[in-house]
Amino acid sequence: MTDNTTPLLIKRYASRRLYNTETSDYVTLEDISGFIRDGREVKIVDLKSGDDLTRQYLLQIIAEHESRGENVLPINVLTDLVRSYTTNAQSMVPDFLAASFDMLREGQSKMVETMTSPMSAVPGFDQIKAQQEAFMKTMMGGWSGPSEDDPEPEEMSDAKASELDEIKKQLADMQKALSQMNKK
Repeated sequence: MTDNTTPLLIKRYASRRLYNTETSDYVTLEDISGFIRDGREVKIVDLKSGDDLTRQYLLQIIAEHESRGENVLPINVLTDLVRSYTTNAQSMVPDFLAASFDMLREGQSKMVETMTSPMSAVPGFDQIKAQQEAFMKTMMGGWSGPSEDDPEPEEMSDAKASELDEIKKQLADMQKALSQMNKK
């Protein structure tokens, strides 16, 4: 059994192949993505130089998912991220993003705690709970996109449309806050 608090060490060979040091086998970017989705931290290092390549490979994983149509990051958020590299907001953006995802994780933990509380007897609680679960699943990477069983957008129920509208509003609010930081 592995210790999930210790990052999984992946070594990149000169051939650019990635080697999982725990299982002694080669892995792909999709495998690494799976480790992360399962809650495991990873560290990717160049075997020869010892350079930490984790950031480079995580960005590559994100780019591959986005290019396959698994769009989590809206264009305006990506645009503002690019802008942040050329403004003095650059130093604030990492802290803002880290704090935002910390709040999402904390909210998810509190939501799980609350689901077992007397609040579940409150009228309408099930709908609120479903909306929060959908939002958290999407933001935390558990959503893999629509399946063949999912209805087409025009067949979407009012509740699902309402959930989608709420998620869009929350993302727009995050974008607005990020934009305001860039103006300062």
